Formats: sequence, structure tokens, C-alpha cells
Amino acid sequence: MFPSILVLGALGNVGAEVVNCLQASGVPVRAGDLFPENMRQRFGETTGCASFDFSKPETFTPAFQGIERVFLMRPPQIADVKKFMFPAIDAAKAAGVRQVVFLSLIEIEQNKIAPHYKVEQYLKKSGLGSTFLRCSFFMQNLNTTHLAEIRDRDEIYIPVGKARTSFIDVRDIGAVAAAALTQPGHENQAYDLTGGEALDYFQVASLFSHVLGRKITYKNPSSLAFFFRQLRKRHLGYALVTTWLYSNTRKGMAARVTGEVRRLTGREPIPMRQYIEDYRQSWEKTVKSTAPAMNYAK
Repeated sequence: MFPSILVLGALGNVGAEVVNCLQASGVPVRAGDLFPENMRQRFGETTGCASFDFSKPETFTPAFQGIERVFLMRPPQIADVKKFMFPAIDAAKAAGVRQVVFLSLIEIEQNKIAPHYKVEQYLKKSGLGSTFLRCSFFMQNLNTTHLAEIRDRDEIYIPVGKARTSFIDVRDIGAVAAAALTQPGHENQAYDLTGGEALDYFQVASLFSHVLGRKITYKNPSSLAFFFRQLRKRHLGYALVTTWLYSNTRKGMAARVTGEVRRLTGREPIPMRQYIEDYRQSWEKTVKSTAPAMNYAK
């Protein structure tokens, strides 16, 4: 069967889970991202793969051909959504796409300077059926963005103080997205997606310590110290956006817990401890051999 669903950002944390959930349900899907060969290796030869690059409009039409529903996310490196994302939305509509499920941010209506807010507003005006998944912070940020600090330095370096966060596992987001793409009644809806508990990072560090069997410390840096560390690792735009997002968390804007995951999937959200147990190998320290090198030369 020819796929009518396109998942953009298919090699990312959330996009990959959307593809996995659709595949598990037997729904034909086309995966879209920068590297088709990587997608084929990850999802199998039976999954359709399309090269898609927001900076290359020539990739839009082939990717959208025959597609009715699209999962859309904003790549972290794209700040100018008007230049890079709006033309893709226009191309989707011109190709006959009827619904866009967009990965957005929780409390986005209070953060109107965020790129996600601009995308939401553009989708509303586009005439396309839209579904906004307004998500809290991803648990998987801890095994990607914050992987090295936990694995190598036994610390969590995030500037939010004692504020709580209703972390969500991307596997739950994938399940909700798959439902929104395949079931009726989700067009022109917005869902605030969170986990089932709100934890501060001291509690998160304690859970890591118990599961990993070594002390993980929450460092609780200042926003300025965090900004400069991010600036050393990434570009200015990334450092600014990341620091701004965590400043909102410090204000308590990420603490709200909703029941949307349970309502939309029929099961409880994945808790933080289960996530850490499932991904524990990500933070295992690499043990370097101290044995002398063997000389096999004759």
C-alpha cells in the first residue's frame, strides 16, 4: 500500500518514535530526513524514505507526493521559520496534504517569541487541518543533549534551581502522534503532553544515582554560567534559546501535569525511573584497557 503519512525529522528522537509506532500498527509510512540511507538502515527497506531538507525547496515536492498527513517538527538549528519552514508548509498544502501534526512546546501561548508559536500561527492561517502536540521537556534530552555531563562528569548541569518539570518520554509522544495521524477527530486540536509526575532535578539526580549505582549530582548552575558553557559547545542562537527555555522552567512553567497521554493512548505515561532503566547503557562509563599493547609482528 502506498504510504499517505510522511514523518519529517524521522532520524530525530521524536520522529523515530512516530515511525516506530506507525510501523508497529501496520500503517504504511514514509520517513523524511536528510539521509535516506540512514533511514533505510534504521527502519528497514520496506519503509519509504524521502530526502527532505528545509534549506532545499527542491526536496519538498517529491517528499509530499501522494501524502495526506504530515508529522512536522522544527529542527533545533532552524531559528528563521519564516524563511525555512513556511515554504515547506506551503508546498505541503499545494501537494494536497490535509493534516499537519506539529511538535510544539507546552505553555507556548505564553511564549510568543518562540519559533514554535510562529509555526502554530502560520498553520492556523494555512487552511490545513492542524494538530499541535505541546510537549513538556523530553526525558531523552538527558541521553542526548546532556549525555556527556552525566556519563563523563556524573553531573546534571541545568539552570532551573528547585523548579519541577513534568518530563515526558518521547515514546509517549510518538504514540500520541501516531494516534493523531491515523484516527479521526484530531484535526484543529491542541494537546498539552506531559509525563505523570513533576520532578525537580535533585530528584532526577537521585533516581540516576540509584539506577546507575554511582553518585550523580545536580549542579544547579546560574543561567549565566549555563549560557557560557552552551556557547562554548554550540552557536550563539542555540545558547540563547536553550537558556531562555530553562529560564521559563525556573519560573515554574514546566511543572504542570496533564492527563492527555493517558486519555489519548489509554495507558499511563512512562515514568522517569523506567526511562533511566531503559536507557541506562547510555550513561555507562567507557572503561579503557590498561593492559600493555601486544605486538603481533613476526
